[in-house]
Amino acid sequence: MTCSFTLYRLDYTRAAPWACFEIMDTVFPTDDNSSAIVHRPVIVKTQDLSKTYRTGFWLNQQVASLRSCSLEIYQGETFGLLGPNGAGKTTLLKLLLGIIRPSSGSAQLLNQPAGDQSIKQHIGYLPENPYFYDYLTGWEFLTYSAGLFDIPASIYKERIPTLLDMVGLSRQAAIKKQLRQYSKGMLQRIGMAQALINDPDIIFLDEPMSGLDPTGRYQVREVILSLKDQGKTIFFNSHVLADVEVICDRIAVLNQGELICQGSLHDLLGTPDAYFVKGQGGSLDVLKKWIDNLTFEGGYWQGYLHGNPHDFMGSVHLMNGRLITLDLRRLSLEEFFIDQINQQQTIATKN
Repeated sequence: MTCSFTLYRLDYTRAAPWACFEIMDTVFPTDDNSSAIVHRPVIVKTQDLSKTYRTGFWLNQQVASLRSCSLEIYQGETFGLLGPNGAGKTTLLKLLLGIIRPSSGSAQLLNQPAGDQSIKQHIGYLPENPYFYDYLTGWEFLTYSAGLFDIPASIYKERIPTLLDMVGLSRQAAIKKQLRQYSKGMLQRIGMAQALINDPDIIFLDEPMSGLDPTGRYQVREVILSLKDQGKTIFFNSHVLADVEVICDRIAVLNQGELICQGSLHDLLGTPDAYFVKGQGGSLDVLKKWIDNLTFEGGYWQGYLHGNPHDFMGSVHLMNGRLITLDLRRLSLEEFFIDQINQQQTIATKN
């Protein structure tokens, strides 16, 4: 199976100070388990990035919010940053956006220093707790946001309805309702729309699923997947690990200001090494030889198979059993995340 990528999308109608990139060799496995070397530009790069705050009455105490963070994010990938509250996720995001300055180290976006004025029109950003002018309607707010980027009326009048449909917000509500009348989910959707109003090349989302019900989470996830299909680069923080596992190409785990690990889900979680099996009938003594953690519920048995699946299916057939489920299983992202946090805490306690 072959795999093709669009490597560059240069829009000459917009200033593009990042037309020259540092090119990295990255291996992306295809569905047939073959590997292809794909050259992708580095969109985000940090080198030993750190941030320390001064606290205390005399400002004589120092608290390290981020320590020596080095990472690279490539064009067109969705990168998820995971970590508990207070891990430093928002600090890293604000450093990348140039909202705050680093204490040491460096950060680059689109081949320019983080915070450079020339790249801001290529960036979309949705903070975790956005502030809105609540006397405006959703439509007025998006119009105002378009004006900040000097987007012509002929363009934003077509783009706003498209964005409202994309984020699942009623056009009628956007036109008639003031933002003060919006629910938390509606505000999150209008915030997502404003983050996309300038058709950005890289989108930063800080807890985009925060406060959303399952339907809202699904819609936001579909928006992110749609942006991914368009070749956008997406960087987001999230506590919703199930969504991260579906959306992200690569992830990083941040805890106590330190980057513990980073990589693709395949690299971090490994390949499946056990099968989850479920069935009915057969011999208990035989099943115990094949299945670990064997349990019974509602007339069915289930557990984890560590033997040859073909031999097991033959054994089930011979003992007149019925196999219902045979699924490969690997460590879940939640299990991996908790394990990484616990390991770091154990190391910190020993030191």
